[in-house]
Amino acid sequence: MKWTVRPSSPTGAIVIPPSKSHTIRAMLVAALAAGNSVVRRPLLQGDGASALRAAASMGATVDIRDGDVFVGGIGGDFGLGTDLIDMGNSGTGLNLFCAAAALGDRERRFDGDASLRTRPVRPLLNALEQLGATVSVNGAEGQDLPFTIRGPLKGGRTTVEGISSQFVSSLLFAAPLMPKDTHIIVHNLHEQPYIEMTLWWLEGQGIEIEYSKELTSYKVRGGQSYKPIDTVIPADFSSAVFAAVAAAIGGAPVELCGLDFSDTQGDKEVFRYLESMGATVERGSDAVTVTGGNLHGAIIDLNRTPDALPALAVAAAAAEGETVFTNVIQARIKETDRITVMSEELGKMGITVKELPDGMVVRGGKLKGAQVSSHKDHRVAMALALAGMNAEGETEIDGAEAAEVTYPTFVEDFVRIGANIVVRS
Repeated sequence: MKWTVRPSSPTGAIVIPPSKSHTIRAMLVAALAAGNSVVRRPLLQGDGASALRAAASMGATVDIRDGDVFVGGIGGDFGLGTDLIDMGNSGTGLNLFCAAAALGDRERRFDGDASLRTRPVRPLLNALEQLGATVSVNGAEGQDLPFTIRGPLKGGRTTVEGISSQFVSSLLFAAPLMPKDTHIIVHNLHEQPYIEMTLWWLEGQGIEIEYSKELTSYKVRGGQSYKPIDTVIPADFSSAVFAAVAAAIGGAPVELCGLDFSDTQGDKEVFRYLESMGATVERGSDAVTVTGGNLHGAIIDLNRTPDALPALAVAAAAAEGETVFTNVIQARIKETDRITVMSEELGKMGITVKELPDGMVVRGGKLKGAQVSSHKDHRVAMALALAGMNAEGETEIDGAEAAEVTYPTFVEDFVRIGANIVVRS
């Protein structure tokens, strides 16, 4: 699928879709609980759909009714379900369900699409082996997927590389269900807000856990269990980033509806970043309005908010002066190496970008329409659409269907507020 994007200045109100990160955590907890849960208004496509499939593959019953998901959990029966768990394109789902699948002694095989097969999983697998798992990696040279894993996980002491917060969250969700207490030590922790989100879920379940202020050491009591949930999935700040940047660089106000700034999602910090670049942000009880202005460069540490890099790189391209994005090396191990990919694609559109080992320097300029590619990365596809809205001439984005992973209504929502995007097969 291709998107053809022409200059436009979106304005109006937009309802932000449900959170991918909360959806996957909710489905994992519901699948592992003993009893019936309801997950209301979750993300049902893309990564959300992968989480639903994974829950069913673990043996949970999954029924979708009027946009809500009714889940019958497996309790402590970890031998249910299927041998194969296909995670599609979902890196978060892969990592979070991986440890849960090893709680029993049934061998499970994890796989996904070509993009997911390039994602690193070995640091998590190494940590699970320390807790009693047996792992066999069957991927091509240099790839960690597909792999098979078998438990039962017993608990004990493990260390894990924290360049992806998902590795840590996976261990934290599984540890309470292991028979023995678990002590987890994290090295090189990144993306701290996502750990805070996981802890929010565990604390809501009454899980007994002790952890250090730095979130690098955890002691989890074994032999615990999850309770059924009835929860509404909040709006996704990671998806809201795109409407916020569209308003910041387009100039006209855009109201983003459904956002709860008390939520643990780290990408709510993006509104502060945009303010530092010159945008106006008006926060309300359940909405925020962003209005653009003469944006200027800034120095922004993206360690806590790596998913915002593609969209913010476009904001930087439209700003005066240089913007420096730092401390975000983990952006190189997402669906793509987002530092390299955004440097290449913005370069095609006339913007000077310098790669850093852990970030990038973007010199603002005049965006020009071009033939660009999403590299099958949902956030890159949507970021390039923002660039096309603010470029001279026409921009054609190849592989635009990638956006459906987290924001299936992106084109519909943006066209409704005035974006000029045409979908082509």
